[in-house]
Amino acid sequence: MALSLAAPAVRTDVPTRERRLLRPGWPLAVLYLGFPLWWALGLAQLIFFFSAAAMAVLLRRQGALRVPRGFALWLLFLIWMGAGVFVTYAQAPGTVPGGGLGRLAGFVVWGGWYVAITVVMLYVVNTAREVSSQRIVRLLAWMFVVTTGFGVLAMVAPTLEFESPVEMVLPQQLTSKNFVRTLVHPSLSSSSDFLGYVQARPTAPFPYSNAWGNNIALYLPFFVLAWMGRDGGWRRKVAPLVLVAAVFPITFSLNRGLWISLAVAAVYAAFRLAANGRARALQALVAAVLVGGIAFVSSPLYDTLLLRVETPHSNDRRAGTAETVVSVTAQGSPVVGYGTTRTMQGSFSSLAGGETDQCHQCAAPPLGTQGFMWRLVLTTGFGGTVLCLAFFAHQFLRRARGPAPLDVTCCTVLLVAVLCFFVYDSLGSAMFTVMVAVGLMARADDPIEEAS
Repeated sequence: MALSLAAPAVRTDVPTRERRLLRPGWPLAVLYLGFPLWWALGLAQLIFFFSAAAMAVLLRRQGALRVPRGFALWLLFLIWMGAGVFVTYAQAPGTVPGGGLGRLAGFVVWGGWYVAITVVMLYVVNTAREVSSQRIVRLLAWMFVVTTGFGVLAMVAPTLEFESPVEMVLPQQLTSKNFVRTLVHPSLSSSSDFLGYVQARPTAPFPYSNAWGNNIALYLPFFVLAWMGRDGGWRRKVAPLVLVAAVFPITFSLNRGLWISLAVAAVYAAFRLAANGRARALQALVAAVLVGGIAFVSSPLYDTLLLRVETPHSNDRRAGTAETVVSVTAQGSPVVGYGTTRTMQGSFSSLAGGETDQCHQCAAPPLGTQGFMWRLVLTTGFGGTVLCLAFFAHQFLRRARGPAPLDVTCCTVLLVAVLCFFVYDSLGSAMFTVMVAVGLMARADDPIEEAS
């Protein structure tokens, strides 16, 4: 399936400056291989937009584009999401009126993320001849190593933080805002005390501990494929050490959504391996889970996990946010939603409630947060939510029976992603990974000679 662009294709027999100086696939390589540097510079979020912009330029030079099957669903979703600009200032029931330019700015930023993840999906689909799937998988596997490494560092030096160059040059008026400062201020961890004591939770190289959990859950299937598969080479000997190291920050992250996602991923992978007749791989997976599980339960880490399970903490806030989002959308704008997030009047229990110096948790979180699913519902309505989920379901079902290891890996990523939608604000680096997986899956629909 092809989509024609107005720009003429660049002749492949004429060397360009980009071809001479940069290896094909360089936007992804620069993004992921240099990610620790981008984090230290305060560019860990902006680099995704820069990378997507470079990909868009390269795609425009290419001319005609191939798109994944079912792309019409995603294109319609983007149009649906874009229509939200017309309801950005609509008054949602039970929310604070107004919003100023900040509301429109929020719409532009999150809309930019939708564009960026669309571009990377198309880039992966259309560069099969220049960039091999194996190379892309290894880049994402490298991000698992990076995320694990930063997680271990957060356990060793949880208070490490510093002012980034980007933070230094930004106006103080911007960096004084907690949201902006979190994005550009490198720190290894955040702290929580809901277990009865202060516990450091890894964040780096992402802004929040939940983002750390969301991303590492999506990188893990690629790591298993690239470092423990048949083509792992020297990586196969190192992979078990990386996985053991990852157990510590994963446990101390206190991310129940991460734990559930990993359990579901293991069960799904085992099912697919059994269905595909991969007996040896299935036996290795079961043995690793059993041995690792026994060792984990016998360690002090198990006590931390058990205490976290017995301390719900955010359950009421998450449930209240989800219930309110569905109710507000259904009452006021069920078809297209409200374009952006909204601030709730009062708290879940009272209109007069809210944050105090003694109780920061008494304020209701912004509606449209606490999970990408609730952002979808509030900002694009039930219509946009159905279109978005239908696109991912279509991609999953097309490759659900594929016997190739890459099929199993990418389907696992999509399954984990949708689970995380309910608890994590996935629109960002996590969704970037999801759309790379969609692009890799689409390559199998129109097989061409891949780069080696």
